[in-house]
Amino acid sequence: MLPSVRVFLSFLFVLAVAGCQTGTPSASVSRIGFKANYLVARAALEKGQYAKAERSYASLLKKAGPLEPRLRLEYAHTLLRAGKFDKASDEARVVASQLDGRGRAAALAVQATADQEIARTAINNGTVTSDAVQRLVAAKQAFDEVLTGYPDLDPLGGLALRRKTIDIEMSTIR
Repeated sequence: MLPSVRVFLSFLFVLAVAGCQTGTPSASVSRIGFKANYLVARAALEKGQYAKAERSYASLLKKAGPLEPRLRLEYAHTLLRAGKFDKASDEARVVASQLDGRGRAAALAVQATADQEIARTAINNGTVTSDAVQRLVAAKQAFDEVLTGYPDLDPLGGLALRRKTIDIEMSTIR
């Protein structure tokens, strides 16, 4: 075999082997891009740029893999802060069904807050339906679970206060 052909075949072999290895540069670049997009979403949420955060989290969820429950919880929190209570409740409910422990408790806190806000809107509009009552009951149960199992998730007492007001709100609609 000619030396130049041998060199060419060796070069092709090296390229083929390099292409089969895990952790290729494109995978590394993909992880870097995902992390950068996550940081954009997180910063937007913290700055109160909810529309931007919502778009960013929705995009990240498409390729979240094992990070999906965490990202979905942050997405639900974004929706809650943006006043999109129905969507926030739905997303948080999905996360609560997927996780246990602290993750579930965090999702329940978002879900309960969203459900309470939906019910409050109905009460304030004078259009209390069975859905509003069910949401208050669900919020009460969720807050109870969070406060009983993970009181440290309520360091300033906001969840406990919300829980107490549910009793008052329920008394106004009976």
